[in-house]
Amino acid sequence: MKKILLLSDTHSFLDTAIMEHIAEADEVWHAGDIGNFEVYDTLDAEAKMLRIVHGNIDEYSMHTVAPESLDFTVEGLRVFMTHIGGYPGRYNARVKDYLRGEPGIDLFICGHSHILKVMPDREHKLLHMNPGACGIYGFHLMRTMIRFQIEEGKILKPEVIELGKRGAITEESSVFLEK
Repeated sequence: MKKILLLSDTHSFLDTAIMEHIAEADEVWHAGDIGNFEVYDTLDAEAKMLRIVHGNIDEYSMHTVAPESLDFTVEGLRVFMTHIGGYPGRYNARVKDYLRGEPGIDLFICGHSHILKVMPDREHKLLHMNPGACGIYGFHLMRTMIRFQIEEGKILKPEVIELGKRGAITEESSVFLEK
């Protein structure tokens, strides 16, 4: 069994609330828009295992440590993760082509929209997850992440973690890293 913490769209921001959840996870997956190398280096140092893709705001040098997409298997569950992908019925062309050409994906993850979504894709027989955004930049109202377990190819105990309202972060807040 693996405990997974799924986050996205940190946009150069991590706080202690995020760090506490990282400590509890066997693996941390970041679906892009990391923001800067400080965030990457912190995640890489603190996470037992880090799987990360770059996003559209990440500078080109970030591509050396975070590819555009990852296709990997954990505990018998095959995962495809990229930053910009869409959602069932509305995937972008690159993701549509990939899913058609790579049968057997069980979980498709993307970020980018800052909109939390967990929904089945009946056409491709997979689950789609977008953890929303856990950073403080963007139009989202609530900062969110997703925590779940994987065992024998199954997703267990999925849970949305709300980190508070985006606008509630102040100079006095317990901020770990800031832009």
